[in-house]
Amino acid sequence: MVPIRYNVRNLFVRRATTLAAALGVALVVFVLAAALMLAEGLARTLDMSGRRDTAIVLRKGSDSEMPSSIEDATVTLIKGAPGVKKGDDGAPMVLPEAVVVLFQDLSNGKGKSNVTLRGVPLSEVQQFRPEVKVVQGKLAAAGSDEVIVGTKLVGRFKGLEVGQSLELRKNRAVKVVGVFESDGSSFESEVWGDLDYVRQSFGREGVVSSVRVRLDSPAVFDGFAAALEQDKRLGLDASPEPEFYKKQSENTSIFIMALGTIIAVFFSIGAMIGGMITMYGAVAHRRREIGVLRALGFSRSAIMFSFLLESVLLALLGGAIGTVASLAMGMVKFSMLNFTTFSEIVFEFHATPEILVRSLIFGGVMGIIGGFLPAIRAARTAPIEAMKG
Repeated sequence: MVPIRYNVRNLFVRRATTLAAALGVALVVFVLAAALMLAEGLARTLDMSGRRDTAIVLRKGSDSEMPSSIEDATVTLIKGAPGVKKGDDGAPMVLPEAVVVLFQDLSNGKGKSNVTLRGVPLSEVQQFRPEVKVVQGKLAAAGSDEVIVGTKLVGRFKGLEVGQSLELRKNRAVKVVGVFESDGSSFESEVWGDLDYVRQSFGREGVVSSVRVRLDSPAVFDGFAAALEQDKRLGLDASPEPEFYKKQSENTSIFIMALGTIIAVFFSIGAMIGGMITMYGAVAHRRREIGVLRALGFSRSAIMFSFLLESVLLALLGGAIGTVASLAMGMVKFSMLNFTTFSEIVFEFHATPEILVRSLIFGGVMGIIGGFLPAIRAARTAPIEAMKG
């Protein structure tokens, strides 16, 4: 076997071409890693919105809160279902919510986008979701025309700063009185207002979009869901919150990963061709060296493995550069339309060890594919002819 230091030295000697080929691989790995981090960031943001001991109830057949509609009388029946946790005041921990979409002007003046408006019982919301904290201004008062906005919306849309106002519908204005955060969940991309005011504004009196239910424990969910779904008069579906949000992110995550993978594959073809040209050049430039190695007794397979290893080392160098560069994307916030809710959600690129390893392996595979044919050519070099030049 040819010593590995021989390959490392050759990469260093030809550092200009090595760096050029490595940067090509780095670009591909960067694109792939960024796409995977983006999908992971979306899934993580939605996953943080759910608790294992909480169920979300929707009208049967609804795949999101938007098209769902549950009457107030049904909410009362849900409160009496088995497994519903009681609060400190002895009341069932049940949170009916109304969800609509607002079409708001972007603050940069480049058009409009959808924002989720959630009507919640403001007097109960912090007991139900203790992770929600007002970081600027104050909590909106129950029964008022006040709203609070998530931290990720501040600065992105007109009218969503504390002290400003926005119009839900004609002559139905609300005033922004606070900004809240919620452990980085998707709620931070929403506007929250009083449940009754929101319902009146959109003519939805007497109905809500969804009902959140805090359970005694995650283990009682099956009994709770069975009690609701077996009563055909209710027409309800219940899901654990984490499962609900996982489904919410599926379509958008698949789109992001598919788009990123397609781009990476096209880029990788170019990078592999570049690496192949580099290795062909190395073979042509080192024919005498190859002849000497063969004369010293190194087999064809050893020569082939040596050049293939050199190609993989070059690709791994590029992969490492691309992987490290992708970590910088962790500081970038990204917004896009959730394909399920058709409203904007803001999230961050999120790197995981699995994503970084997969990206690095992808770079190594590019080295194997791109270096295979040049390695075969090197192995077939006749020693006598090679030394003659």
